[in-house]
Amino acid sequence: MVSKTVHFNCDEALQMKAVAVLIQKASTFRSSIWLSRGDRRANAKSLLGVMSLGIENATEMMISAEGSDEEEALDTIASYLEKPEF
Repeated sequence: MVSKTVHFNCDEALQMKAVAVLIQKASTFRSSIWLSRGDRRANAKSLLGVMSLGIENATEMMISAEGSDEEEALDTIASYLEKPEF
């Protein structure tokens, strides 16, 4: 398992789109990917789960991944959250 702490950087008007793209990206990996904020944790492949974290601009989150492509998954998701591109 690998983990990394990141800050979500996204304009408020684009946050819902950013979350949708995040889930699409996470779903392309075989590894299990989890996002944690404070004491809450959600599957990064679940829209409802990610939305339950209440992610907003400048939120600090921990990303963890476990599986055959965990390093690539962690790098991809971390890079995306730090600078979402659509």
